[in-house]
Amino acid sequence: MEQSENTKGRKPREAMRTLRRLISYLACDRILLIVVFILIVIGISADLAGSYMLRPIINDYIIPADLPSLLRMLILLAAIYLTGVAAVWIRSFMLNRISQRTVHWMRTKLFRKMEYLPISYFDTHQHGDLMSRYTNDIDRISDALTDALSDMFSSVLTLTGIFILMLYISPILTLVTLVTVPLMIFLARRIVLKSSRYFKAQQASLGDLNGYIEEMISGQKVIKIFGHELQVEAEFAVINTDLQDKSLKAQFYSGLMMPVMQNLNTLTYVFITIVGSILAIYRGFDIGGLATFLQYSRQFGRPINELASLYNTIQAALAGAERIFQIMDKKPEPADAPNAIDLQTIQGEVALDHVYFSYEPGKTILKDINLCIPAGKKIALVGTTGAGKSTILNMLPRFYDIEAGDITIDDVSLYHIKRDSVREMMAIVLQDTHLFTGTVRENIRYGRLEATDEEVEQAAHLTSAHSFIKRLQHGYDTMLVNDGENLTRASGNY
Repeated sequence: MEQSENTKGRKPREAMRTLRRLISYLACDRILLIVVFILIVIGISADLAGSYMLRPIINDYIIPADLPSLLRMLILLAAIYLTGVAAVWIRSFMLNRISQRTVHWMRTKLFRKMEYLPISYFDTHQHGDLMSRYTNDIDRISDALTDALSDMFSSVLTLTGIFILMLYISPILTLVTLVTVPLMIFLARRIVLKSSRYFKAQQASLGDLNGYIEEMISGQKVIKIFGHELQVEAEFAVINTDLQDKSLKAQFYSGLMMPVMQNLNTLTYVFITIVGSILAIYRGFDIGGLATFLQYSRQFGRPINELASLYNTIQAALAGAERIFQIMDKKPEPADAPNAIDLQTIQGEVALDHVYFSYEPGKTILKDINLCIPAGKKIALVGTTGAGKSTILNMLPRFYDIEAGDITIDDVSLYHIKRDSVREMMAIVLQDTHLFTGTVRENIRYGRLEATDEEVEQAAHLTSAHSFIKRLQHGYDTMLVNDGENLTRASGNY
C-alpha cells in the first residue's frame, strides 16, 4: 500500500529536491515574483525605518518638548507606515494570484497525468486517496505558496535588517540579545522535527480516511444487504481515531512553538532592559536609542518564531507535494511501437498465441493460452471466479500487456496497432459499468462523440434499450446522476 511509503522517515524524502520542484511551478510568474520581492523589501524597509525614527523623535523632540517639530515627524512617520501597509496589501493580492494560478496548473497537470496512467494504477490505489491529493494536498501547497513563501523571505530580510540596526545602535546590547538565540534555534529544531513527522503522517492518514469513506459510500447497498453497518462504523472509528491522534500531535507540536519562543523573547527583553538601563546611567546611552533597541528586540524574536512556524507549514506542503509528485512520476501507458498502424476496417478475427500473463512480476496466472475466435462468431468464456475471463478481456484493449506470446486481430499483432485505434474499434461492457452525469443520449454517444441522434437511437435498438429509454420521462434527454441511480425511479413513473 502506498500509505506505507508516505509514513516512512521523519520528513519528506529528498525534501530540498521536492521544494525546488515545487518552486519551479512558479517560473511562469517570474516577473510577478520579482515585483512581490520588491514590495517585500519596501514593506520591511518602511517597518524598520518607522521603528528607528523613535530614536530621533524621543531624543530631539519629546525630551526637548519641541511640539511643532514633533507633529511634523509624526506625519512623516504615518506616511512611512502607510507606504508599508500599501506594499503589504498589494503583495498579498499578487501572491494570491500567483498561488491560485500555480495550483490551477498543478491540478491540470495532475489530472492530465492521471488520464494516461495505466489501469493497473487505479486498480491498486484507493480512489478516495487519489481524490485527496486533488483537494487536501493541493490545499496545503496553496497555503504554503500564499503565505509561507513571502513570509519566509520577509522573515529572513527582517531578521537581517533588525540585526544590522541593533548592531549599529549598540553592539553590547546586541550581544545580550544573541545570548538566547542558540537556545531558540535548538528548541525550534526539536519541535519542528517532531511536528514535521506527524504532519506527514496526518496527510497519509487523511488520504486513507477519504479512501475508506469513498469506498463505503459506493458500497452502501452491499453494506445494508449484509447488515455490516456496525462493522463499518467500527472500522471507520479506527481510521478516524488514527487521523485524530496524528492531527493532535501535529497541532500540539506546531502550537508549542509560539509560547516557547515568546517566553524566550520576554526573557531576552528583561536582560536588555537591565543592561540598557545600566548603560544609560553609567555610559550615557541615549534614552531614544534604548527605546528603539527595545522595540527591535521585540521584533527580533518575531521573524525567528515565524520561520519556525513556517517550517511546519512548508513540511505539510512538502508532504502533500511529494504525494502529488508520486503520481506525476509514475510511468504512463507504454508508448505505441514506432511502426504501429491505425486500423481502418476490421473483420474481427481474434487470436491468442501462446500467451503468458501476470499482474505482478514473477506470479504468472495465465500460462500458454491459445485461442482463436473467428470473425462474426459469438463465444462465451466460462469458468470459476479467478479463472482469467476478465483478464483476457482486459488484455484485448491493452488495459494490461502480456508477458509473452502474442495477440492478433485479423492476423495483425495487437502490439503493432496503435492503442487508441484498437480501443476505438471495440465496444466493451465491463462487469462494473459506469454512467457519467449527463443525458442518456450523451452517455450512449460517449463511445463515438460524432455520432448523430439517429445513430444513437439505432445503437439503443441493437441493445434492446430503446423501449426502456422511451418510457423515461424525457426519453433520450433524461438526465442521469450518481452513476445512473435515478434510472429506476425515472422509469417507474411511467
